[in-house]
Amino acid sequence: MKMALKQAKKGFKKGEVPIGAVIVRDGKIISKAYNLREKSNLATGHAEIIAIERANKAIKSWRLDSCTLYVTIEPCPMCAGAIIQSRIKNVVYGAKDIKSGAHESITNLFDLPFNHKVKIESGILEEECGEIVTEFFRKMRKK
Repeated sequence: MKMALKQAKKGFKKGEVPIGAVIVRDGKIISKAYNLREKSNLATGHAEIIAIERANKAIKSWRLDSCTLYVTIEPCPMCAGAIIQSRIKNVVYGAKDIKSGAHESITNLFDLPFNHKVKIESGILEEECGEIVTEFFRKMRKK
């Protein structure tokens, strides 16, 4: 999670909503990313989506069934769908996203009867993960 937070801080410095993601397989980081929506002008430029795409390329497979995704904020519905479709085994996230979270805040896509079940762990470094986003939007409002 600390590596995901480092990714979030990189995004913060570049004017992106500071969310970071890291994918681990067999104890090794195979991809890492932060949000790139502003730079890419793509709605899909979320840290989780970018990390999944990089992991797919790294292992030359769309199936990430032996992987764990660490992300600083609760995944949104789009990212939850990508997590399910990529067969990620575990998701560990820090803080809730009360406006668009798809695990416990708005809905729980992971509880729906999809053909793949994801194990979720939340609240890891929750305060640090939530504070960086709060600080980012506080600065944005001052501008």
